[in-house]
Amino acid sequence: MLGAIVGDIVGSRFEFDNHRSKEFDLFGEGCFATDDSIMTLAVAKALMETRRTLGPEDDFCRLLGDLTVQYMQDIGRNYPNCGYGGSFYHWVFSDDPKPYNSYGNGAAMRISPVGFIAKSMDEAVRLSEIVTAVTHNHPEGIKGAEATTVAIYLARHGASQSEIGERVSREYYPLDFNIDAIRPTYRFNETCQDTVPQAIQCFLEAESFEDAIRIAVSLGGDSDTIAAITGAISEAYFGVPEWIRQEALSYLDPRLREIYDAWEAWSK
Repeated sequence: MLGAIVGDIVGSRFEFDNHRSKEFDLFGEGCFATDDSIMTLAVAKALMETRRTLGPEDDFCRLLGDLTVQYMQDIGRNYPNCGYGGSFYHWVFSDDPKPYNSYGNGAAMRISPVGFIAKSMDEAVRLSEIVTAVTHNHPEGIKGAEATTVAIYLARHGASQSEIGERVSREYYPLDFNIDAIRPTYRFNETCQDTVPQAIQCFLEAESFEDAIRIAVSLGGDSDTIAAITGAISEAYFGVPEWIRQEALSYLDPRLREIYDAWEAWSK
């Protein structure tokens, strides 16, 4: 989950001012925790509370779905200017929140906590759909979140970059391109189908966590979300250097930091 937060913060200042090079300071003026980090932490909170409160007679899927909605709204309403898309903004502040058939990349940018706590691939896929479908219930939204979750799960369990790439290519998206080739013509896009495969490819070409984040930002487009997705997978594969961890966490306010610290203690 931390990798997604790092990618979001590093990419935040480049979302509408793309920097198509790997040469830049990771953290600097203009960096902030956007809706990507905030919703990732809300999903983490929902997963924690579902596992903590679930009784033998409870409906796990129903409870997780309900708590995902609850915490995404309860936490999200504190940050009305964090970068929500128009439809998602209305969902966050709705008195009757319903899924709205979205295939936006918000499905994938917030999903990383699922990949880090799932105990099996089947569970990873199942939890991913439950968490995603409360808003992004379009098949492409479900697919984007699932592909990201599967990549994280595989990275956590020792799969190589080539094995992860083969699985994604076989079951989700053809990864028949490289970042250098698409960078000159790649443009801002908020759909899963045109950001998730690119974010996964950034990870596949990386030699370290930091390198992955730099590649993701250098691609351009929706920089914070691409870097968040890349960062989540890269954390599972490479880990996050301590200095990057400390710097990124300094951007979280006390409310968000409390959720992160609780997750760290709970998920160990």
